[in-house]
Amino acid sequence: MSYLVLARKYRPKTFAQMVGQEHVVQALSNALAQQRLHHAYLFTGTRGVGKTTVSRILAKSLNCQGPDGQGGITATPCGVCPACTDIDAGRFVDYTELDAASNRGVDEVQALLEQAVYKPVQGRFKVFMIDEVHMLTGHAFNAMLKTLEEPPEYLKFVLATTDPQKVPVTVLSRCLQFNLRPMAPETVQEHLVRVLQAEQVPTDAPALRLLARAARGSMRDALSLTDQAIAFGGGEIREANVRQMLGTVDRGHVFRLIEALANGDGKTVVGMSEDLRVHGLSAASTLEEMSAVLQRMAVAQAVPSNAAADDEEAMEIARLASLMPADETQLLYSICLHGRAELGLAPDEYAGLTMVLLRLLAFKEPAQKKTEAARRVHEEAGGREEGVRSLDSRLRGNDDAKGAATSATSAATPITPPPGRVLPVVSPAQPVPPARAQPASAVVAVPVRVQPEPVREVQAAAAQSTLVPTPEGDFWHALVEQLVAAEAVTALVRELALQSQLVARDEGHWMLRVERESLNQPSSRARLKAALESVGHAVEVSVEVGTVTDSPARRNAQAAAERQSAAEQIILNDPFVQSMMRDFGARIVPGSIKPV
Repeated sequence: MSYLVLARKYRPKTFAQMVGQEHVVQALSNALAQQRLHHAYLFTGTRGVGKTTVSRILAKSLNCQGPDGQGGITATPCGVCPACTDIDAGRFVDYTELDAASNRGVDEVQALLEQAVYKPVQGRFKVFMIDEVHMLTGHAFNAMLKTLEEPPEYLKFVLATTDPQKVPVTVLSRCLQFNLRPMAPETVQEHLVRVLQAEQVPTDAPALRLLARAARGSMRDALSLTDQAIAFGGGEIREANVRQMLGTVDRGHVFRLIEALANGDGKTVVGMSEDLRVHGLSAASTLEEMSAVLQRMAVAQAVPSNAAADDEEAMEIARLASLMPADETQLLYSICLHGRAELGLAPDEYAGLTMVLLRLLAFKEPAQKKTEAARRVHEEAGGREEGVRSLDSRLRGNDDAKGAATSATSAATPITPPPGRVLPVVSPAQPVPPARAQPASAVVAVPVRVQPEPVREVQAAAAQSTLVPTPEGDFWHALVEQLVAAEAVTALVRELALQSQLVARDEGHWMLRVERESLNQPSSRARLKAALESVGHAVEVSVEVGTVTDSPARRNAQAAAERQSAAEQIILNDPFVQSMMRDFGARIVPGSIKPV
């Protein structure tokens, strides 16, 4: 007889053998015992959690005839009657399984529904099991809606899917839905222990713990990995072999990495990352193991009493938890989780692993520096406080020695208040308290920026914006406008021409004046001279710095202001605008009027 894999050999035959799905087993068992049977069931959950298994057990419960052939619907099928044995063997006529992943069209669904008109041949009920039902097309779903809603009394639908979000709501509303949960690693490990004891395979607990974690909640995956581990280990399952098979990292490496991170030992961290590369260990598995250890460290820090004293691994985790603050543990845990997603973006996974570990150190070093800085500040503050106390004691000694002399002198010497300070008026009936002598101290002059007077600022702005037209200004404005229109001057040369005032012009020499020294550049003057020559003015150009009252830029600004004012007056004088403002309280948004 050929070898039967563990996942098929140890598939549960009854609800009592189901592992990790007690909530589903209890609901179905009670419904079968009370004969409260729904016509359609939908089982959802990830791969390998028992959806197809529950469907077969439910079909056996509905059609079980008992060992004597007189049984009825039951929550504990006998497993020996023809119906039970045929369903287990996959040859029961009234139990039909349809794989919707490969039979997803409307024709396949219609062919299945054509069998619904016929009563069961052998059993009590016909059971249609559609696996991966979310793969059906929209037309296929529509074809089965009516039958799914009102099937014959002898027909039961069992649907299974790993993605219930893709199932139409019209189908979901017609079904009784059960969600099969992923199984905990402890549950998977306990089941593997029973299976391997029945198989008489030597094993150890750490190896089974690795297999249970690698299954990620799927019992079928756990049994498949166990088959692989038995073959890899030559008939036995050992931790070293399982780690090599899975490519997982030894917890000892993880403990040393976390300890190096806690101590800020970057050399050890980088060296261990290189060792992982040399031995071909998975970078993603390293971060996963670190996340698991950091999670247990956080629990140990929050609830120290939960740490198991007899477990060596738990004791090591408790020791690491004492080396690292709780907030730093949370930070490292978050970085490890996000680092796993970044490994695929790195040049290679080991480079990504190294960068994640260095990031952990980068976040740790500022905290250490802040702690050292705080300690230094505290020490300096203590030193300053001691110095202040010493100085105060010396000053008090000087005050006691000079108290009598000060009181005698103060009665004869008139007190002159400093400028800007008014002394309180003391009545003759009250004696003037003796003035306390102040110790001589060095006076440090502090520069104070004098704020300009607002009136002067307004006057300066008014002077800058005042335009005083001159005859030379008319000529220069027209000439500059001609140069700008012809694009003979650009950039800084254009700015020089617009901001300058033509002060004087002789037959071969023109004098310009600007207010900013930055405009008076030799290259700008040379280019302006060339532009003037291009329009028939071959002259030398000189530039001086001074007050400008008539420049093309000022003329342009004044003309623009006049156009803006004229445009605003046109709008304000418009009868319709005036009626809107008068009758409806409308207002003109400032800045919304632009001259055409």
